[in-house]
Amino acid sequence: MKYLYTILLVFISTTVLAQNTYLQCGKLIDTKTGKVLTKKTIVVSGNKIIKIENGFIAGKKDDITIDLKNKTILPGLIDMHVHIESETNPKAYLQKYTNNEADVAFNSVQFAKTTLMAGFTTVRDLGGSGVNISLKKAINSGRIEGPRVFTAGKSLATTGGHADPTNGSKRTLIGDPGPKEGVVNSVEDAKKAVRQRYKNGADLIKITATGGVLSVAKSSSNPQFTIEEIKAICQTAKDYGFHVAAHAHGDEGMQRAILGGVKTIEHGTLMSEKTMDLMKQHDAYLVPTITAGKEVTEKASIDGYYPAIIVPKALEIGPKIQNTFKKAYKRGVGIAFGTDAGVFKHGQNGKEFGFMVEAGMPAMATIQSATITNAKILNMQDQIGQITPGFLADIVAVNDDPTQNINTMENVIFVMKDGKIYKN
Repeated sequence: MKYLYTILLVFISTTVLAQNTYLQCGKLIDTKTGKVLTKKTIVVSGNKIIKIENGFIAGKKDDITIDLKNKTILPGLIDMHVHIESETNPKAYLQKYTNNEADVAFNSVQFAKTTLMAGFTTVRDLGGSGVNISLKKAINSGRIEGPRVFTAGKSLATTGGHADPTNGSKRTLIGDPGPKEGVVNSVEDAKKAVRQRYKNGADLIKITATGGVLSVAKSSSNPQFTIEEIKAICQTAKDYGFHVAAHAHGDEGMQRAILGGVKTIEHGTLMSEKTMDLMKQHDAYLVPTITAGKEVTEKASIDGYYPAIIVPKALEIGPKIQNTFKKAYKRGVGIAFGTDAGVFKHGQNGKEFGFMVEAGMPAMATIQSATITNAKILNMQDQIGQITPGFLADIVAVNDDPTQNINTMENVIFVMKDGKIYKN
């Protein structure tokens, strides 16, 4: 009896494992070659793509066959700049003092699911309170639904800088935050702050190399780290297997960041041609975040939406981001797709594609920036960003061919991540 029971368990296990998913694709975006293929069938087993067949092939009796013959299929999308813990709202600055860590966590669960349903199966989270690290773990363990998250944990700033967590607080609450809280004022602080992020469970480092728009501080663009501090951050990060992303609007801060060793420049608003050339020389990428620029410009016109100190910065910086992207792309700077979701509502990340095309980047190139380029920066180029046998089964579908209608990227109708279907 025991022997028969063992055979039965093996049979059931084998039957379950043998079930494959067949995706019949009208069009398929080959991100590696930049071509649009037609009439293909993707075969998924477990969490991997095992083969791509010509024509429309149906699975066997126990397999799952999904008809996407009138859709266009792409690899799961990758957004290199989100803030998964938060989302813009007129009470956001007050909620900093009224929300508990649990409130932030519950909100982030919904933001994560919304992001996944928009077709973004992988994201790079560039700064929050630390809840983002727990969120990543919860997603990885399968307890909640969300994208694959690479997170910086808490961003690094200087005292009073763009990511100083006590900006705008009354004096009795300001205190003297240091490396543990993400505030750096020396080379030694820089090293300790990176090591603390490693200890906390982060995957990369985010610095605020210049002032910013949404911080309760006067400058939007002054340099806020010395080059020695940035070099210490980047070298220590390298020791721990991290890359470094740098928020930067001002040109001098960008140049220090690039020379110091960062991999990506976020926003890049006031970037000069000299800085563009430096980026090319040092193999650094621009993450444009055009959608966020448009959002802060719009919200700055609503009385009381932002604290008064923020409004002039938003009106100065927001309208310039798209044009800087246009110049940088034309000059040959590497472009990594990223939106700054959270500054606008999560799930609207797909708008960025249209703004990039509007600024002169071909539709296929925008898709490649959100797939193979970003996969490379994350050192996942052999696992995500392509629909290729052996890669993880991160697959999405849209109604139209995005090379003909880029706005279709705003409405993802099918989402598979790691071989599991989340939206169909």
